[in-house]
Amino acid sequence: MKNKFVVALLIIGGIVLLNIAASYFFFRFDLTEEKRYSLSDATQSLLENLSAEDSTDVFVKVYLDGEELPGGFERLKRAVSETLEEFKVYGGTNINYKFIDPNAETDKKKREDFYVDLAKKGMNPTRVVDTKNGRQVENIIFPYALVSAGGYEVPVLLLKGTQGKTAEEKLNQSNENVEYEIATAIRKLTLKERKKIGLLAEFTKLKPINFSDLIASLQERYDLFFIDAKSSPSFQGLDALILPKPDFPVDDSTKYKIDQFVMGGGSALFFVDGLKVDSVDLEGNFAQPLELNLTDLFFRYGVRINSNIIKDGASCALIPLVVGDLGDKPNIQAVPYRYFPLIINFGKSLITNNLDLIFSRYVASIDTVRADGVTKIPLLMTSPYTKVLNAPVFVTFNDAQTDTEQVEYQGGIKTIAYLLEGKFQSLYKNRLLSNDSKFADFKAESLPTKIIVCSDGDLIVNEVSQKTGNPLPLGYDKTTQHTFGNKDFVMNAIDYLIDEDGVIQAKGKEVKLRPLDKIRTRDERTFWQILNIGLPVVSVLLFGFILQWVRRRNYGLID
Repeated sequence: MKNKFVVALLIIGGIVLLNIAASYFFFRFDLTEEKRYSLSDATQSLLENLSAEDSTDVFVKVYLDGEELPGGFERLKRAVSETLEEFKVYGGTNINYKFIDPNAETDKKKREDFYVDLAKKGMNPTRVVDTKNGRQVENIIFPYALVSAGGYEVPVLLLKGTQGKTAEEKLNQSNENVEYEIATAIRKLTLKERKKIGLLAEFTKLKPINFSDLIASLQERYDLFFIDAKSSPSFQGLDALILPKPDFPVDDSTKYKIDQFVMGGGSALFFVDGLKVDSVDLEGNFAQPLELNLTDLFFRYGVRINSNIIKDGASCALIPLVVGDLGDKPNIQAVPYRYFPLIINFGKSLITNNLDLIFSRYVASIDTVRADGVTKIPLLMTSPYTKVLNAPVFVTFNDAQTDTEQVEYQGGIKTIAYLLEGKFQSLYKNRLLSNDSKFADFKAESLPTKIIVCSDGDLIVNEVSQKTGNPLPLGYDKTTQHTFGNKDFVMNAIDYLIDEDGVIQAKGKEVKLRPLDKIRTRDERTFWQILNIGLPVVSVLLFGFILQWVRRRNYGLID
């Protein structure tokens, strides 16, 4: 009896000590294979720093709520709830959240007014048709969260997936993106020290309005500077440099400054066309080589933009085209235009993870060349069914009316954007003499850095509405009225280049789909039902029988 009492005291004492230790040492275990319930180190650091200095309070309102959410949206809501609960663990009292049902208001007028208020804040509803009790029911869902801090607020779209994927796959991608999207919004609102981005726009004939969406997005997160290359002695002090769709050759002085900026560890993004496409007449355009004085620079860094144009026979955008007459009026229809590839093929990178299709125009292929110490990672690629036309070439609109012949499109996958990482060799290595004024500060080899080269300058150009004169969203296609993933690609790229260990790491999260075998569930339905219902009952009965047998044996009730 005494021994049992001592054992009991030891057990109770151990439990008390364990609880005391747990109050001093924080730990959590995520036993899932893909660590779906774990936050990235960068997100944890972001949340822990909320209370480090001036106690920034963050409040998240989630409008993805309701009693009759379809199954997939219910899973997305649960993923958001679990993620925010993890956020609160690391952010403590500085982060709070609330789920709001936009359809909870019974008064129709007040409910519609609430919808309008949400739309004014950039949160537009998604209409989902679901089947319930044999009837089709339309649900109005707001897959958004509104993150507020310091008197400012940012809407966050929670439903983001690649066009062409199934509804289940899109929702799964949305689950994977929840941490990144909300953490990015929090960082945007609470960032104390902003990175510096330079826009080298003096070599393009386009106006600022053609880059307005990109400019506005950059200014939300970074300090943006419009660079005057001639008056700037160097580009040092910037964290990244963007060269947007140049139409004129880059002078040697500017090229030297770009090279030395990279040698100093700066990151650069080049959105450069391979060909110059000029409008000739209503029949089409004439594409000819575009000399930008950058070929040798790219070659030294490890890539070459070819003077060609790619036709994609399997994945391309639509353009409105007159295909005949309809009575006394022209018959205008949307037809595939193979010179505008829709990029559906992405390399393995945090930049392109869960990215929507990319809208491109008149793209050229990029080849890699030897560059010691540089890793070349393809980011954007065409479909395998391509045809490459070398300049000069006449690009006709009538091509959109012809059928795709597979035998013509055997060019294979072509890469139009590369990520280059490593230590780069200067283009001017062994070129400068010791008596040159630049020699004292010259760097022949770079610090570890990263560069992105894309062979489509239009990828970052937004169109302008002909009716209103206002800029359209970057990646918006007027024909299909769909906004493609161009802006997400650019912003992800900049995040990765200048803050590789930052919130962008959250895009590495992967939630695997594990669908049931539909054929087995159909054929073995009865067996699994009986097993799931009967096994727990049998287990309890068996456990009770064994327990009774052991007790009877211990107390001598069995002969």
